[in-house]
Amino acid sequence: MASQTQGIQQLLQAEKRAAEKVAEARKRKARRLKQAKEEAQAEIEQYRMEREREFQQKQQAALGSQGNLSAEVEAQTRKKLQAMQGGQARGKDRVLRQLLTIVWDVRPQIHPNYRAAI
Repeated sequence: MASQTQGIQQLLQAEKRAAEKVAEARKRKARRLKQAKEEAQAEIEQYRMEREREFQQKQQAALGSQGNLSAEVEAQTRKKLQAMQGGQARGKDRVLRQLLTIVWDVRPQIHPNYRAAI
């Protein structure tokens, strides 16, 4: 009977060691999957950045001159607006004086088409 108990104990110990090995194998597999996933994510990110950089270079080559043109047009527009505003400010007093002179200087006259009723 003692040998049976000893045999059962050995079987239980062997089963325990097998379960530990299976658990350890599962842990290693999970670690490997996690590591592979991280590596794949890093590789995807690197590829995406590389493609983005290529796109930016192509876009810069295609639109680089256009970007400069739009900046030049914007600068010219600002300059013209400032010139117009300056001209408006300079001419404002003169125009206001002329308008006030016309309004204040009233000369009563008979219209040439007016016929006196006789």
